[in-house]
Amino acid sequence: MLHLALRMAAHRITALLAVACAVLGGAALITATGVLAESGLRSQVPPGRLGGADVVVAADQEFHPSGDLPLALPERAAVPARLVDRLAALPGVTAAVGDIGFPAALVDARTGVTPVAEDAGTAGHGWSSTRLLADARVTGRAPSGPHEVAVDAGTGLAVGARVEVVANGRPATPYRVSALVDAPGAGLYFADGTAAALAARDAGGGGPRAGTVDLIGLRTDEGAGDRVAAAVRTAVAGTGLDVHTGAGRGEAVAPGTGSARSLLILLAGSLGGIVLLITGFVVAGALGVTVAGQRRDLALMRAVGATPKQIRRLAAAQSTVVAVIALVPGVAAGYLLAGRFRDLLADRGVLPPELPLTVSPLPALATLLLVVAAVRLCARCAAWRTSRMPATEAVAESRSEPRAPSRTRTGTGLLLVLGACALSVVPLLSRTVLGASVTSVAGILAAIGLALCGPALVRSAGDAVVRRLRPGTAAPTWLALSNVRAYALRLSGVVSPLAMGVVFVLTYTLTQTTVLAATSEDTRTGTLAQYEVTAPALGGLPDGTLSAVRDVPGVRAAAPAGTTTVVWEYEELGDPAAESAPALILAPDAGGVLDLGVTDGGLERLTGATVAVSGEAARTRGAGLGKRVRLVLGDGARVDARVVAVYDRGLGFGPVVLSRELAAGHTTTGLDQRILVRTDGTPEAGAGLTALAADRPGLAVAGTVRDAAGTDPPPEVWINLAVVVVLLGYLLLSIANKLVAATAQRRTEIAALRLVGTTPRQILAMMRREAAVVAALSLACGLLLSAVPLALLGVGFLGHPWPAGPAWLLPVVATAVTATAYLTIELPTRHALRVPPAEGLRMG
Repeated sequence: MLHLALRMAAHRITALLAVACAVLGGAALITATGVLAESGLRSQVPPGRLGGADVVVAADQEFHPSGDLPLALPERAAVPARLVDRLAALPGVTAAVGDIGFPAALVDARTGVTPVAEDAGTAGHGWSSTRLLADARVTGRAPSGPHEVAVDAGTGLAVGARVEVVANGRPATPYRVSALVDAPGAGLYFADGTAAALAARDAGGGGPRAGTVDLIGLRTDEGAGDRVAAAVRTAVAGTGLDVHTGAGRGEAVAPGTGSARSLLILLAGSLGGIVLLITGFVVAGALGVTVAGQRRDLALMRAVGATPKQIRRLAAAQSTVVAVIALVPGVAAGYLLAGRFRDLLADRGVLPPELPLTVSPLPALATLLLVVAAVRLCARCAAWRTSRMPATEAVAESRSEPRAPSRTRTGTGLLLVLGACALSVVPLLSRTVLGASVTSVAGILAAIGLALCGPALVRSAGDAVVRRLRPGTAAPTWLALSNVRAYALRLSGVVSPLAMGVVFVLTYTLTQTTVLAATSEDTRTGTLAQYEVTAPALGGLPDGTLSAVRDVPGVRAAAPAGTTTVVWEYEELGDPAAESAPALILAPDAGGVLDLGVTDGGLERLTGATVAVSGEAARTRGAGLGKRVRLVLGDGARVDARVVAVYDRGLGFGPVVLSRELAAGHTTTGLDQRILVRTDGTPEAGAGLTALAADRPGLAVAGTVRDAAGTDPPPEVWINLAVVVVLLGYLLLSIANKLVAATAQRRTEIAALRLVGTTPRQILAMMRREAAVVAALSLACGLLLSAVPLALLGVGFLGHPWPAGPAWLLPVVATAVTATAYLTIELPTRHALRVPPAEGLRMG
């Protein structure tokens, strides 16, 4: 069977090249998606400043919902400090260090802030934490008092130098440099007592972080690491603490790494579905063209005694051989594509640069199994009709198409199109990112429906046009339209993937731009403040900044604001559910700088254990005014909060707003991240804020989105654009290969036309008119299938029945589709015309 399959494949190289290209591109995309998913599950960052610790104990920075993947908690959770002495007493432990991290930075009135660590929010540590560094080279001595500090050797300072330090929000204070520390990830090191007082943010040693450390690092006797780790796990069992060794130590350095890995899983999940759908669609179309070109050979085999099962096995065997050959470069390209995509995410600040990809054979193996299974299934389905027909009927039909398209196929396609229209209503009911994403799904579902009912629609349209042709119609036009009517299945096999490309680009791109426009409109309308004051280089705003801003002449209102992450636990259809979401942190006086569109209650009640929620969340989760909601804060703390306000602009400001008291002690730094400022609009007020920032190193003043002439698109826009470009390129190349293969298989038809007197010029004219019909039908179907989902999306998100997006998108798509149709039909036709007619009949 394999030998016969190879002999058949040798005579249909052009058609099988379309299959090979479809498999190669699909394998690359599926492999890349698999690498991203595996990296999200298994990738680990380097241990950095914990490289000298053999065992690290830290809080669990994930929320584990029942029956679902864990959700990352990016705020640092605390570990009881009393545990340090308990672990230090374990056999094999040579040192136990309770590490604390807090915002710290070197400042200078002339040069500004000197960077001392990757993350200014955790740059400050106690001197004992230097024992957790790997191969640290220390010049000088340990800090011995409240005004001595050790600094990173990369700062260029010398032992004995005088510096000013802003630590955990305190005003700049003079310190003497007692030591230089040369090691990866080093920051600022204070005397242990001084560091504990600074981290507690309370002169009396109180505060929400008092009596805790961020993590505990253990150094062990040589060869005792595994034994100590097992003993530590036993000691902390049931406390919610995790024990990290080896590569897992990097997870404890930065809790935000967990959210980055979760993002990779989400990206792979969202891309995986659309990639598999498009790959399956393209591969099935390419195999349909290949098997259609072999119908005569398969029919003759039926006539000489081959069984239906043997025919299907033969079609699957030759397709599998081609797929396996194409899989090798496809999988290799997938690993390269995953690397480039990871670099894009890192460049845009979506992933930490130190988070590597996990490269293993698992994605390649999964791709091999998926693609081979899909190819074999599609080949068997493509050969199903020919294998089941009586031998004489199969031979007769091998030169033509079925007289009437399948009613079952047509009915199923129409039902899918109607289902897509019904699905398009979701954005009217849910003004959320998840609701908007249904638009793309509806468009693709409608395109699949078109592929099924396309032959019937094309034949009906062809019959209607041919009946209305005038007697004086040019011969090429008459031939082209007659071909449309007679070979509706062949034409729809070309129109459907092109229409899918149009639908995919329009719905996927315009969904992103529409959501972005609606979000920007919510944010712009709801932001009353013209300025925001931040201090990213200091890890947060120093104490006294808010009062100083309010004292600037011309300032009418100023309020602190921050962001964190919460996990919202609720019930959905009677079952427990949990969703991670960003949350604003606001004070009761935030109404002077923000207008969230409050419809019930008021932000002035936002004190204590209270929250405000969006109208969408209140409606879908039963969280109306006065209700209580269960939240898991960013450090894992569970809270039960009362809803004191419901607002409309949830798309721009998120589904939930926390009070400052509720969030206190549950963020990594504990400092305000920004101050929103509303002024009287005079230039003097802006100049006063600028002067304030100039007098206080580390402060930065910028305009808010309300007055910004143009802002950079968020990183997810660039990610989605990259996805659209890659998938569109794959789709167009696969369609082009399919068109070339389909046109090349018409050599017999072209030769017969030439033998009856049709000139090459007339044949070219006929084929060009067919290309025009293909392009026109593809664009018309693509636009019609996209119109309803995009119109309803516009109504739901923008209030008018059209989406937001670039005006040039439609002309570019139309040009690409038209060029693809013309070039992929024109070039193989010219090649076929160079072959003598008699030779063309023999080759056919």
